[in-house]
Amino acid sequence: MTNNNMTNNNTNDTKSSDTTIFQLGGDLPVRRVGYGTMRLADGPGDPTGPEARVWTAPADRAAAVALLRTAAEAGVTLFDTADAYALGAGEELLAEALHPYGDGIAVATKVGVVRPSPTEWVPLGHPAYLRQQAELSLRRLRTERIDLLHLHRLDENFPVAEQVGALRQLQEEGKVRHIGLSEVTVAQLTEAEAVAPIAAVQNLYNLADRGHEAVVEHTAGRGIAFVPFFPVAMGGHAGPDGPVARVAREIGATPSQTALAWLLRRAPHILPIPGTTSAAHLVENLGALDVTLTEEQFGRLDKEVGGAAS
Repeated sequence: MTNNNMTNNNTNDTKSSDTTIFQLGGDLPVRRVGYGTMRLADGPGDPTGPEARVWTAPADRAAAVALLRTAAEAGVTLFDTADAYALGAGEELLAEALHPYGDGIAVATKVGVVRPSPTEWVPLGHPAYLRQQAELSLRRLRTERIDLLHLHRLDENFPVAEQVGALRQLQEEGKVRHIGLSEVTVAQLTEAEAVAPIAAVQNLYNLADRGHEAVVEHTAGRGIAFVPFFPVAMGGHAGPDGPVARVAREIGATPSQTALAWLLRRAPHILPIPGTTSAAHLVENLGALDVTLTEEQFGRLDKEVGGAAS
């Protein structure tokens, strides 16, 4: 291993007034629109979204590597992957594209899900298994410390304290910088916080699906990053005559940028990680950082695109 840390520890040059930057864990500055790598798997014609298999390495590996490098060059600093993405091939791809990681690049990965088949995602929270998977992630990512390690899913067969404790042990050993959780409730998060500092929570959340509103509020009050996956999923609300498109026309942005801008304005600790296989869409998503919604436009979207909001 040639790289001790994925990121630059010096945060003095990051201005606290910059609303496009969030201090992950209080000491790791990342831009608030990251990149989710889940879609860099499988091949043309495979299902996408929640039905995606994420089972094999990308059919066009060179194109995927080029896209990751384009993302870094365009200003993405937070890259999200998981050991379950293509059975570790997702982590290997990220390392191939970006290692040695330059100053400012932060990589988040996940452990805690086993993949016995292309259609199965089974939580496995045995503490020894979690630690083993983290060791494998370190090898595949070619680093000695993971910036952000998420528990991919809580396993009801093991106490939360044991599962989070395994990640805390890795943190104490210097192999993990910050700990995160995924798809958790406020009660589960609170239980985990009693075991270790939690730097981020990654839950399903977007303009049309706000079932985790309580978690957004809880994390906001504790300085924990809220990282919504599928942040641009909007269903019929994204149609040409829908509320998202209408606001997008008003501000000279695309519907995707508008949906992301709503998340960015919703709370300063929200860090969307949209995924795409298109360089054009990647640049479009990053453009959301420059989109400003008025209070009236934000409120109108909030009201008209209710989805599963609580």
